Amino acid sequence: MLSLSVVDDHEGPALSRKVSPKSPKEGGATDERVTVRDVAARAGVSATTVSRVIKGDYPVAQATRARVVRAMRELDYVLNVHARALSGASTKMVAFVLDDVTGPSFAHVAKGVEQQATAEGRLCMVCTTHGDPARELAIVEAMREQRADAVILVGGGTLDDTYRERMSHFAHALDKAGSRLVLCGRPPLGEDVPTTVVEYDNEGGAYAMTSHLLSQGHRRIALVGATADDLSTTRLDRVRGFMRAHESFGVPHDPDLVVPAGFDRADGYDAARRLIALGTEFTAVFAATDMVAIGVLAALREAGLRVPEDVSLAGYDDIPFAADLTPSLTTVHIPTEELGRTAVRLALNRQDRQHVVLGTHIVVRDSVRPPARRP
Repeated sequence: MLSLSVVDDHEGPALSRKVSPKSPKEGGATDERVTVRDVAARAGVSATTVSRVIKGDYPVAQATRARVVRAMRELDYVLNVHARALSGASTKMVAFVLDDVTGPSFAHVAKGVEQQATAEGRLCMVCTTHGDPARELAIVEAMREQRADAVILVGGGTLDDTYRERMSHFAHALDKAGSRLVLCGRPPLGEDVPTTVVEYDNEGGAYAMTSHLLSQGHRRIALVGATADDLSTTRLDRVRGFMRAHESFGVPHDPDLVVPAGFDRADGYDAARRLIALGTEFTAVFAATDMVAIGVLAALREAGLRVPEDVSLAGYDDIPFAADLTPSLTTVHIPTEELGRTAVRLALNRQDRQHVVLGTHIVVRDSVRPPARRP
C-alpha cells in the first residue's frame, strides 16, 4: 500500500523524497520532506517555474523544463498526489471498481481499462468491493477525494432505492469536481444524472441463448443463477431474456426450473445438485455465467448425466477457457475488453456520446444438441 502525506507549500504542489535512514549521531531522522523550493534551488529556477513544469498548465522553455526534470530525477523526488489534489489538479488516474479480481470476465474488462488508460496517459487503480454495495459507495467517495479523472464501476448494479440515490449524489459530486462516474455493464441511474454508460445487450444475449435451446427442441430448460425478484441488474436482465424467449416460442416456463445461485463455480455445483435432488425433469441447463456452467457440469457428471447426450448445457460470458472444456461450452459472448476500452475513452473524451450499448452474440460449440427424449 502506498502511503502519502500532504505538505504545505503555497507556491505549488508538494514533493516528497525518500532517503536512507540516518545514523543516531545525525539525529536519527528516517524521512525528509521537501517542497518545490528545494527543487527550484537545485535547478536554478524559481519555485513558480517548477510548479508550472509539474502541472503542465503553462508554457516553459524546453531547456528550463529539462533542468527541472533532471533535478527531480537526480534527487529522486516524487510528486505528492495528496497535495496535488488539494491544489485542484487532476491526479492523472482512473479508478476501476469491481466485485472480485479473480473473475475471468472482470479480468478482461480490467485489461481493456488498463490498455486505454495507458494510451490516454493515465494510471489505473483497481479496487474491489466483494459484492458489498456499501463498500462500493465508500470507494467512490474516496476516489472523488483523490480527484481521479474517472471512476469506473463494472458489473451489475442494484435496484435498491437508497443505493441508487446515494450513487446519483456521487455522480453529481464527481461531475462538479471535473471527474466522471462510469457505469460499465450496468444501466443508467437516470437521464438527469451525469454519468458515462457503457452497456452490453445483456437481456438480448439471454434471449438469444434461450431461443437457441428452444429451437433445438428443448422444452424443460433450467436457468441456474438468476431469479425474477433479484435486485441485481445483471441477473434480472438475464432472467428477463430467458422468460421473453419462452413467451416468443409459446412455451410456458416452470418456476421450479429457475434456480437462484451466485455467479461462481461452487454456486453452480451446489445449485445443480439441489436441482437434481428435487427430481424435476429437465433436458437443458442455461447457466447465468460460464463459471456457474463449469460447476453445473461437475454436478451433472457426478450424477451420471452426460453433456450433451443426456443434458445440454449453455453458459454466459465466453471466458477464454470455455472453448477448452470437454465438451466445449456453447455460450454468450460479451465484448469484455472493448467494454473497458470504451469506458475509459468516453469518460476522458466527453465530446463523444456518453451512452453506448455494445452487442452480444451466442457462440455455438459442442455442449448443446437436441434432446434425446422429449419430456
